[in-house]
Amino acid sequence: MALTSDPPSTAPLTKDPATTVTATPPAPAELVVVPVRHPWRWVAVAATAVLLVQFAHGLVTNPGWEWDVFAAFFTTETILQAVWVTLQLTFYGTALGFAIGIVLAFMRLSANPFLRSVAFGYIWAFRSIPLIVQLLFWFNLAYLYKELSIGIPFGPSFLSFDTMGLVGEMSAAVLGLALHQAAYAAEIVRGGVLAVDEGQSEAAASLGIPKLRQLRRIVLPQAMRSILPNAANEIISLFKGTSIVSVMAIGELFYQVQVVYGRNGRVVPLLMVATAWYVLLTTALSVVQHYVERHYAKGSAR
Repeated sequence: MALTSDPPSTAPLTKDPATTVTATPPAPAELVVVPVRHPWRWVAVAATAVLLVQFAHGLVTNPGWEWDVFAAFFTTETILQAVWVTLQLTFYGTALGFAIGIVLAFMRLSANPFLRSVAFGYIWAFRSIPLIVQLLFWFNLAYLYKELSIGIPFGPSFLSFDTMGLVGEMSAAVLGLALHQAAYAAEIVRGGVLAVDEGQSEAAASLGIPKLRQLRRIVLPQAMRSILPNAANEIISLFKGTSIVSVMAIGELFYQVQVVYGRNGRVVPLLMVATAWYVLLTTALSVVQHYVERHYAKGSAR
């Protein structure tokens, strides 16, 4: 008898979903993430904390600081008047300095080579000469020029001023601080304007916007983002730098502190009075800087 195999079935094979078993791969073992340890960082933190605590402890317990003398002189009328003089010097020096500095900045950006040369020469001279020398020069202006006159150059004068009465101690201090500040302000403003993409001015010019409006509404608002941090540093530096006018015997904060501790011999607490006022007013200026920067940062991605 011949052995034959059954023909393969042509019926479609169907799978019962109920009986279908799906093979799942074994779940991988969970990985444990171990953070990077920084032992030396914690050592540095601990050492710094110990030093700060020791310093604070010394401030409180060391009788040499004489905090009772500090409290007695911190708000006296003499000190408050000196603070007011310091703020006046800072305000006038900053306002006049940046007003002149803006003019010098655009002179340096001008296409006129004569204006560029004049601005460069001014900035070079006033950045090269120490501030104390400039102040003493303006303070002794009457020694060089007895009077100043207005009239035809190299001709007759129509109006004359006595230099001794025209430039006093306060005027000489403001003039010296402002002219010195103008040299640095000019470079700050020039750097801020150069930081603005030239395409902004080109696009504004293609729309027919006048030059002055381009500068006022397009260039300067964007340049302020670069100008403000450096300008704030210069203002704070000028505020602290007003102490140098003490060589002219002007009653600003540092000079009055020197006068007081010259009388009573309490050097350290009186220096701390000046330090505390400088810190407080610098902090106030920093807060103002923060809000002004936030105003001009509108629309910025940073």
